[in-house]
Amino acid sequence: MDGRTQGDILQFFDLNGHPGALPLYAAVERAALALDEFGPVRVKVSKTQISFYNRRLFACVSFARVKRAKDLPDPWLTVTFGLDHRVENPRIAVATEPYPRRWTHHLVIGSPDEVDAELTGWLRAAAGFAAGK
Repeated sequence: MDGRTQGDILQFFDLNGHPGALPLYAAVERAALALDEFGPVRVKVSKTQISFYNRRLFACVSFARVKRAKDLPDPWLTVTFGLDHRVENPRIAVATEPYPRRWTHHLVIGSPDEVDAELTGWLRAAAGFAAGK
């Protein structure tokens, strides 16, 4: 399995001072764990992010500030995923190309409802991209 525990996840939100964002994470986790068509999805909890892996890292959640503080909802969570192309969409707060044809996208969610078909599609594409590397 992935070695994570519910306690690790709760501690992540408590230590980062955002316990109210736990329902946001739960929605992202459900979407990510459902992407098992590319192999089993593992979850790794660290101090600064919770990462989702299949063969490789394909997405993570964190409290990285990719928007100005006044533009962040309450609660909020940053969702990050990687693709081989840049996604042009107003939901994407920041997109960078750290390596040729490797784009990292960051978006902020403020409601579990924002983990919709569009975001799930990006996560699916990211999982497929990571599995194919």
